[in-house]
Amino acid sequence: MSQKRWTVGELLKVTTDFLQRRNIDSPRLSAEILLAHQLCLNRIQLYLNFEQPLKEEEVQGYRSLIKRRISREPIQYITGVQEFWSLEFNVGPRVLVPRPETEVLVEQVIDLYKGKKLSNQPRILDLGTGCGAIAIALGKEIPEAKIWASDISQDAIDVARQNAIKHGVDERVHFLIGDMFQPFRDGELLFQAIVSNPPYIPSDAFDSLAPEVKGHEPRLALDGEEDGMAYVTKIVLEGADYLTAQGWILVEMDPDQTSKAVDLMEKTGSYRTPTRIKDYSRRYRVVVAQKR
Repeated sequence: MSQKRWTVGELLKVTTDFLQRRNIDSPRLSAEILLAHQLCLNRIQLYLNFEQPLKEEEVQGYRSLIKRRISREPIQYITGVQEFWSLEFNVGPRVLVPRPETEVLVEQVIDLYKGKKLSNQPRILDLGTGCGAIAIALGKEIPEAKIWASDISQDAIDVARQNAIKHGVDERVHFLIGDMFQPFRDGELLFQAIVSNPPYIPSDAFDSLAPEVKGHEPRLALDGEEDGMAYVTKIVLEGADYLTAQGWILVEMDPDQTSKAVDLMEKTGSYRTPTRIKDYSRRYRVVVAQKR
């Protein structure tokens, strides 16, 4: 390509067309996010500088980002950040990219707290914390809460700690490494609420996932084994042992798994009135229940 002097507007148009031909989702949005990242601007500033000519090194840097995107690397891993609950979280290949539907879990815990169904200083456990999004969002929204967050991955815990420091809640969110409830087996800690977005993709469905997911995100954080219910089941069966009297359990899962989870909760006899909650796409996504 000749040494053309590209403007912001011209480069965005050409890149959008290129990404569209490569079947990249939201090509215009992707082009804007990556150019804003390359130029250390926000997307509004791009439009305010639409006619600005770009330096050759800026164009070359942008091309390298676009190459990563057409290899189907998630845009969040390229920029290193993802917004969740209006907070910016550091992310990368060591952790799952937090999804908008997971905000439903945060909403539900806040509703319980505001409805005085939790104590004034609730102890909350975020099981399988990943980048720490749920625990940190709750730490920001419920300053009185004492929050524990666990994950089997040391890499995930490292990222989550960075995010807790970034958002000023590192003194109130305690991070522990371990498989599921293992760090709490001594029984000294009981929680008013246990919240979890566990792996819930069935193993045989993994290959059908988008290339951005199956090729880049950690399988450990996604694979729910044979029917996708392995971790959901474990949380339901063991969770009551780690709840205070009348404590609450809140679990995210695939919409098709919610009925099974409700049935399982009813069969255990440990919970009362398990309820399915819809996400922003109006699909059942979260199951909430109170310990008997």
